[in-house]
Amino acid sequence: MQTAHALDYHSNSGEGEEQHLTFSLAGEEYGIPILKVQEIRSWDKVTPIPNSPPYVRGVLNLRGLIVPIMDLRLRFNLPEVEYTPVTAIIVVHVAGRMAGLVVDAVSDVTTIGAGKHCAPPEYEGQKEREFIKGLIQAEGKLLILLDVERLVGLEVLENAANSGPSGQ
Repeated sequence: MQTAHALDYHSNSGEGEEQHLTFSLAGEEYGIPILKVQEIRSWDKVTPIPNSPPYVRGVLNLRGLIVPIMDLRLRFNLPEVEYTPVTAIIVVHVAGRMAGLVVDAVSDVTTIGAGKHCAPPEYEGQKEREFIKGLIQAEGKLLILLDVERLVGLEVLENAANSGPSGQ
């Protein structure tokens, strides 16, 4: 697994604090743990993989590694939009593998104090919130914290690894 030294934000956080990379998606702000982020890239053309879930746009050759690319708008059943110059791919690592998450725009790195986030409210249809780890009020806005492991899902990584183009 390759590491990206450019994203070593966690070294300045205090004990018990967590840093999250924040990004926007359909006008809402989301956060994922910075320690899961490998790198941030601008949108790039991907190679589609037949019989993939609709939210898997395809795969990208990232310095010799085949990385599945998922559009979070489609993963969350949000309307599809044209990609713009600020559309980004956040490359995350989960269980020794990497995946790319397409987002509308990357915002910032936010430090969250220990115990500051709360669980999302209970409502009918809990399956729809399986990717949400918690909520937090940060810098005057509500931030939705995502569970990267559940969001990416190992079965998606397995399928992309087994069906990705070889030798690209």
